Amino acid sequence: MIIAVIAASLLISAIGAYGFFIERGRLRIVRHTIRSPRIPPSFDGVTIAQFSDIHLSPAYSLKRLGKLVEAVNSLHADLVVFTGDLHDARRNDNIAKYDPSPLLARIQARLGKFAVYGNHDFGYERKLRSSGAFLSRGGFSVLINSTQRIEHTDGDYITISGLDDYVLGKPNAAKTIARLEDDRFHVLLVHEPDMADRLIRYPIDLQLSGHSHGGQVRLPLLGPLVRTKLGSKYVGGMYRIGGRHRDKRPYRLYVNRGIGTTRIPIRLFCAPELTVFTLRRE
Repeated sequence: MIIAVIAASLLISAIGAYGFFIERGRLRIVRHTIRSPRIPPSFDGVTIAQFSDIHLSPAYSLKRLGKLVEAVNSLHADLVVFTGDLHDARRNDNIAKYDPSPLLARIQARLGKFAVYGNHDFGYERKLRSSGAFLSRGGFSVLINSTQRIEHTDGDYITISGLDDYVLGKPNAAKTIARLEDDRFHVLLVHEPDMADRLIRYPIDLQLSGHSHGGQVRLPLLGPLVRTKLGSKYVGGMYRIGGRHRDKRPYRLYVNRGIGTTRIPIRLFCAPELTVFTLRRE
């Protein structure tokens, strides 16, 4: 009995050490192909790189961010998007202590870099927006209930829209995406993935979200252990959301597992993720 207890304790300790020291330092590159007849011919083969939830803090340093930037640039993506939570707002000094702007400025994307706010981007007291200046100095266009056309030299275009954070911000989907042209390809950035159930009424082809961290700790049979507000139904990976008319225009939701950690600096069976989407005209 004593031997079994000791063995179980050692196993638990080993798994914990792996999650704390090894897995949260890994980076998995996930690739997906998005096919649609609304993708213009000139955008066939265009790539979008997504990263999310960095949570800069003592658990995720600027040195590690520098390595992430190198990984992003190695993909040579045409577009780069960040879907929220730059700093970890659970500590008051994280925002003042970590300035990621010079590193973010190194990220290269010929068609642009775009970002949206997450709930941790409102600072320690959750009242003032803290991340916008860092992202802007890093060359990112911060989309707060706004849409931008991504244009090709031949005049064809797709759009990228961004909604404000649904936990602490003032999102306005009706104003931002209700009037998007039905025959165009539209990408939506919104931090909280569970909002897809409400946003399905709009002409969106691909929603990119983060927030959930993939559960951060995923155990066999039990699944993701960490659930977040508005990030508990759609936790990680690709989803196809059903609904009226969606057989003609699939609503795809992708939930990025994020880069950093919050609450507890550990990841288990849920490695940090950098996602690449290749657009293909169907």
